[in-house]
Amino acid sequence: MQQHGPWKILRSAVVYEDPWLQVTRDEVLRPDGDPGSYATVQLKSGVCVVARDVDGNLHLTREFHYAVGRYTIEGVSGGCEVGESPLQTARRELAEELGIEADRWIHLGTIDPFTASIRSTVDLFLAEELRTCPTAPEGTECIEPVVMAAHQALAAVRDGQITHSPTCVLILRLALDFPTPA
Repeated sequence: MQQHGPWKILRSAVVYEDPWLQVTRDEVLRPDGDPGSYATVQLKSGVCVVARDVDGNLHLTREFHYAVGRYTIEGVSGGCEVGESPLQTARRELAEELGIEADRWIHLGTIDPFTASIRSTVDLFLAEELRTCPTAPEGTECIEPVVMAAHQALAAVRDGQITHSPTCVLILRLALDFPTPA
């Protein structure tokens, strides 16, 4: 038996695994002492990047996402490959998806987008001092670049047009640094 906070894990088994995720089912004793089961999903850790140009515009993506079944506007996002640091991932993803390289990188923290049943951290980055490079999207990525003024991106978060949680947190953290026009 393994103590896990106020829970006790009696048995644990991986019930599904692929290169992107792992599903584990634990047989547990709940905090109230009753037996039960708890399933968790482990996703690759990843990054979310917003590039800001010299005019203060934010460079985002618009892409169809299979899981939600619709197009979303969000920062450049992707999973960390084995042995790759979050900053290396951020640099790679920004170049691949938007054809942007940056000389200045600011780490804006790490978040846990889901805490109840999914383990997956996301490191947030702001990229500045931008220049263009060739894109190299994956075969599943049909990405359209979106450029928004910072106050428009903040309004898009407020109005529910941007729903990707790491992007929302990143834009909200940036909002502390830019004034909203009157």
